Amino acid sequence: MSQEDKQAAADAVDPDRAVVQAPINVRSASLALLAVLACVAALHLAKAVFIPLMLSLLLTYALAPVVNWLERLKLPCWLGAAIVLITLGVATGWTAYRLSDSAAELLDALPAAAQKLRVAARSSNTTSGAGSPLDTVQEAAVQIERAAEESAVKSAAKRGVTRVTIERPPFNVRDYLWSGTVGLMAAAGQLTLVVFLTYFALSSGDTFRRKLVKMTGPSLTKKKVTVHVLDDITQQIQRYLLVQIFTSAIVGVATGLAFWALGLENAAVWGIVAAVTNLVPYVGSIVTMGAAGLVAFLQFNSLHLTLAVAGTSLAIHLVVGNLLTPWLTSKTSRMNPVAVFVGVIFWGWLWGVWGLLLGIPIMMVVKAVCDRVEDLQPVGELLGA
Repeated sequence: MSQEDKQAAADAVDPDRAVVQAPINVRSASLALLAVLACVAALHLAKAVFIPLMLSLLLTYALAPVVNWLERLKLPCWLGAAIVLITLGVATGWTAYRLSDSAAELLDALPAAAQKLRVAARSSNTTSGAGSPLDTVQEAAVQIERAAEESAVKSAAKRGVTRVTIERPPFNVRDYLWSGTVGLMAAAGQLTLVVFLTYFALSSGDTFRRKLVKMTGPSLTKKKVTVHVLDDITQQIQRYLLVQIFTSAIVGVATGLAFWALGLENAAVWGIVAAVTNLVPYVGSIVTMGAAGLVAFLQFNSLHLTLAVAGTSLAIHLVVGNLLTPWLTSKTSRMNPVAVFVGVIFWGWLWGVWGLLLGIPIMMVVKAVCDRVEDLQPVGELLGA
């Protein structure tokens, strides 16, 4: 009996059953899975290379309209790119210099606020006459560990075994200074790499665009598809960057004004901190809320005002992040919110904080490519809204 006859007989027995005959090529699926895993491993191992490349790509898309406007004013691309990058660097440095004193006071206040909060928690436990559950568990763990050590010493003494004690090396501040200096030098090197990559990309104009179109082959159809893909990537990333800048500015201004109205010191610095951390999805709002709450507790020494400051920060991020940003992002990128959330989690796991920042633009690039390639259109449909 053939396969069609077996299917007809099964349908006759159970006519309500719907079966889709989809042959699965196990070999192709296995090869595709291995290729995906190899790409993920390569992205993780070579993140020191890919992260600066993606950052420079975002900066290139963000600054390209300004460079193109200067080119229309008869300025060469290399000169326009240099002017834009130097202006951006000078503005950033001047802003950092003007706010350096307030930022230093803010950073100095964070440890003191944490210490004061810890002392207040201990004093409240002492006043109530009982420790917190965490302190009780910690004390029980210490007692168990001490009893286990005494039992091990006694049993070792009975067997005549020599006990060996491993002493930890003394604290050496030079080791920590050296590690911090190495990390700072690595960050400065990556920042320099991003700046030079962005400059070369801006000064080259549309050279790489023409080369990519030429590499697709002599077919006019493939060239048109490549042009459409590049246009989609450019439009979606530029719109996404505009949305992020707009929403971050709203968060920064609203946070600064709200903290100023509540009487929190260095409200302008807090506004800038909130605007910058808003670029990191889901994590930036929590960091700002916790740090602002600590500083407010140190300044006001009042639980109500501390909750007011932390709650105001969280409310601003929730309103902008859950209402305004998704609405604007859906209008500009047509991305599925669930796919965006899963993508942000994946890239955050892969690249850490940089993955949280770069995850959504990478998903936009993937969707733009999948929408134009016939074999990958199901993936684009899955990512779409």
